[in-house]
Amino acid sequence: MRQDLPRLRIWLRTPDATLWWGDPEEQFALLQQDVNDPRMVMRIISYEGRPFAYAQDYEVHVWPQPHFRHLPAGARAIDAFIGEPDMIGKGHGSAFLRLLAEQLRAEGASTVVIDPAANNLRARHAYEKAGFRSDFFVVTGEGLAILMTFGG
Repeated sequence: MRQDLPRLRIWLRTPDATLWWGDPEEQFALLQQDVNDPRMVMRIISYEGRPFAYAQDYEVHVWPQPHFRHLPAGARAIDAFIGEPDMIGKGHGSAFLRLLAEQLRAEGASTVVIDPAANNLRARHAYEKAGFRSDFFVVTGEGLAILMTFGG
């Protein structure tokens, strides 16, 4: 994953990533910190050999956040974004998120959740296509979000 950091730095500067993930340099610093932490699983997602997205997942009680407190032990959260702008809006996001959520469940995750910003309608739609259902609105450190649980 360390070899992918330069790519992530570029992707974090794209308009879509900046809009939803925030300051690219701040986010890049966080990714650099997490790259050596075995509790955070970091992935570059490719389609037909072309890297196009980033996804990370973690056990929700390892990185405690109030809106995850009620989830059972073994629940995993996913954070993701598409870094190649020409791959947005073509179904790739929902496809890889479904596969990732299914993989996490097969590996023993009790629940798989994702928490997009409440006003990120495109992401919410993609997550619904991937098999996540909207549970309820939550307040996070970044603002209002919607907790979505994988039901596939």
